[in-house]
Amino acid sequence: MKIVTRYACQKCGYQSAKWLGKCPDCAAWNSFVEEITGGGRKIGSPAPAATRPVPICEVASEAETRLSCGISEFDRVLGGGLVSGSLVLIGGDPGIGKSTILLQVMDHLARTVGPVLYVSGEESARQTKMRGERLGIGARELLVLAETSLELILSQVAALAPRALVIDSIQTVFSASLESAPGSVSQVRECAGRLMELAKRNGIPTLLVGHVTKDGSLAGPRVLEHMVDTVLYFEGDPGHAFRILRAVKNRFGSTNEIGVFEMKEGGLSEVRNPSELFLAERPLGVPGSAVVTTIEGSRPLLVELQALVTPSSLGVPRRTTLGVDHNRLALLVAVLDKKVGLHLSGQDIFLNAAGGARLSEPAIDLGMVAALASSHLDKIIDPHTVIVGEVGLAGEVRAITQAETRVREAAKLGFTRAVIPAGSVRKVGDVPGMTVVGVKSLDEALEQFL
Repeated sequence: MKIVTRYACQKCGYQSAKWLGKCPDCAAWNSFVEEITGGGRKIGSPAPAATRPVPICEVASEAETRLSCGISEFDRVLGGGLVSGSLVLIGGDPGIGKSTILLQVMDHLARTVGPVLYVSGEESARQTKMRGERLGIGARELLVLAETSLELILSQVAALAPRALVIDSIQTVFSASLESAPGSVSQVRECAGRLMELAKRNGIPTLLVGHVTKDGSLAGPRVLEHMVDTVLYFEGDPGHAFRILRAVKNRFGSTNEIGVFEMKEGGLSEVRNPSELFLAERPLGVPGSAVVTTIEGSRPLLVELQALVTPSSLGVPRRTTLGVDHNRLALLVAVLDKKVGLHLSGQDIFLNAAGGARLSEPAIDLGMVAALASSHLDKIIDPHTVIVGEVGLAGEVRAITQAETRVREAAKLGFTRAVIPAGSVRKVGDVPGMTVVGVKSLDEALEQFL
């Protein structure tokens, strides 16, 4: 086999015959690494057999076979459970809980469906055993293999025929057919491709753990995310107990679902009512605090927005946000200045979504405005009021989706008043114990909650 030397970008996988300082594809600097690989398919070797095209109406449709993971929040994010033959990639910061939740999932599958294989490329079998003892895991059908050679892993899978497979992590696995180092673009691409072929051919759901870079994206070539069926991210500060599992790609379900977990001594425990979590330590009777309702997939969540507006001693006032869009804050500050006469141009503004939540939908605009005005005017918003609505550049309050779902979720948690867009009031039915107030503009809205 002819040996070929190439320089590959470790960010996007772009290949060049010579070293380059800047990648022409993704513009990353100093990302090219020399890789030695074998040539392509030999001339004269048989090509894969072509399949006959068929009309889409004649393609046989089969119901997806799903395996329950034993953790309802994990099943929710996957779309109802692990699909047979699917390839799932899980990323997150070190120590966030990736290996922990996968051990818990594999333990449940081992007890319910049969043998499963957990391949650890970063820890020895003894270390994995110690982690399992801390989590109370000890299913006999949970098989642990400390190995990084792809060929040996594939041979063990062929011999054991497990019902599910975990590779922890894909960056540590290497193929002897390539001379490049583990974790390089060619190794990650080759190993992921062969594991995908294994999963599809044998119907084995396979979960891959992926490292992340310092900017939070998955390490390795971008093609890795395109190859897999589902990409999940663990979010949260390792110093705090709460974790959020978010799907950013899912061929078998919604990409808007999230799962909320709490890290305890016995592992990750699911949080069945995240709204109570996000509002657990909410201060009452304090200016700058407003509660909004956001929709994550099919689930309504109540989150507290906290704002601090204070006179600035700098020439350019600071605008700091955590969990909300910085540009959206700038837009709303301009609207408050122009349309309402609330002058914040000389103020330092700090806005935070409490509990580590990340909010992106426009329906939280009115809550952001309420928190800013409350802090600036030093007036308290009724703690039993929930605020939701989109704000336009003309100062109007626009209608929102799933208004009734949002209001009913607030009523379950003891809220008695909801300030929503006037265009959404007719979509909200009779909610016991809840007073619904519709507003058309920011002026009307500020009169209602301040």
